[in-house]
Amino acid sequence: MSGGATRREKREQPKAKDNKLQKEESVFLQWEVLPNHQIQELLKRTVDELQFEMKVILDLRNHQICMKEAALLDYYVCGFWWAKEANFTPIKISFTMAVLHMLLDNIREKQMVLVENLMEFAKALCAACKWSTSKEDSPPLLDREEATALISYIRNSLFQKYRLYELLFTTSREELLTGMERTIEVLSCQDALTPLEEGISTHLSFH
Repeated sequence: MSGGATRREKREQPKAKDNKLQKEESVFLQWEVLPNHQIQELLKRTVDELQFEMKVILDLRNHQICMKEAALLDYYVCGFWWAKEANFTPIKISFTMAVLHMLLDNIREKQMVLVENLMEFAKALCAACKWSTSKEDSPPLLDREEATALISYIRNSLFQKYRLYELLFTTSREELLTGMERTIEVLSCQDALTPLEEGISTHLSFH
């Protein structure tokens, strides 16, 4: 139910410094739960089929009765479907899912505040978008347009709802229930039956 681990893919990039070529590693996240060939197969699924397979992959058996599992399933299915509609390749989808997992794990396990998690996201995105001036280098994982789209999606789907995710994944159900304040206003019977001034008299209103 953890959503799986992430790994870091490494690309060696030549970098000119002091008139010498030195190697610099560009590391970007990949989601270990789904290898690229399995992502390729999931791209052929409808949203309902994707949800069913994600439920099995993430072992979310109680998503229909457990709010946390339901939120997790929705989180990962929506993220995958968004990346699919953005025409991301399997390796880019894997990066997207790994970032989503990392950010949520930072809330659940490390209890990071929003600012700290934003910094972690920036680091991961920087590695995936790293450009080099050398012509021999491979292109970055995400171009500017793709990175901007991913920023917008994660902002809307996670960061703008950050407090809700904190409450859901770091607060026990008992604390949520006992911490809620409820105010109930009770109307007296006499007040409820008092007719309007321009209405009929009280004794007629009961007949």
